[in-house]
Amino acid sequence: MWPFTRHYSLDEIGFLKGSVDYHCHILPGVDDGVKSLEKSLAALSFYEEAGVNEVWLTPHIMEDYPNQTHNLRQIFKNLCALYNGPLVMHLASENMLDTVFEERFDDDDLLTMADGTHLLVETSYFNPPMRLYETLDEIRSRGLFPVLAHPERYIYMTVKDYDRLKDMGVKFQLSIMSLTGAYGVDAAVKARHLLWENKYDLYGSDLHRLSSFRKALTAKVLTGKDVNALQKLKRKVQIESFENVQESLAWNVG
Repeated sequence: MWPFTRHYSLDEIGFLKGSVDYHCHILPGVDDGVKSLEKSLAALSFYEEAGVNEVWLTPHIMEDYPNQTHNLRQIFKNLCALYNGPLVMHLASENMLDTVFEERFDDDDLLTMADGTHLLVETSYFNPPMRLYETLDEIRSRGLFPVLAHPERYIYMTVKDYDRLKDMGVKFQLSIMSLTGAYGVDAAVKARHLLWENKYDLYGSDLHRLSSFRKALTAKVLTGKDVNALQKLKRKVQIESFENVQESLAWNVG
């Protein structure tokens, strides 16, 4: 690498300003994310300072954290009652494709995004579920867009896997901390490939600890090519948002 190449941080380029964070774990005390109301409010205050407009709280629902949707709604309601700032908050969930998901899916007991049109999903980082593609097809047949959280972090996935998923109509959500090396070199390399190839549809902080996220935001590791691709993704999300979703669904499903 040319020794005088300039590098940037997410904070320096003001990436969060005017953004919607589509993935975070700041609903207190429900998973491996924020543990207290005070820390949830601190995270929301940070979002305000950074210029974030909206945030989707996406607690885990999985075998390790078999959260009940009605409980999550109540905790979210309590948090909203305590927060009096300008941020627009929404509740969804990050759904591990495991046996808990199968049960909830059969019961139509899901916390979706974007007026019930998108469903945030994940898998193990190391191995795919046995029926990965069949499950994603079933989600699509229900009239939902599967949104795959942090695809760059799945060790088992290759370029061929990503291409197949995109061909199926699966949307990809970038964890912006992956670009900073927070999840290792392999995740950073994959994140750049997917970003440069315009494979991402959404992005999120995946915030679990505010201190870790602050550190990642200030890491000067982004190249000019990264910055341009991130700005392109940001415009894509801001302009497209979830407009014409029903038309797109009809085209893909039909």
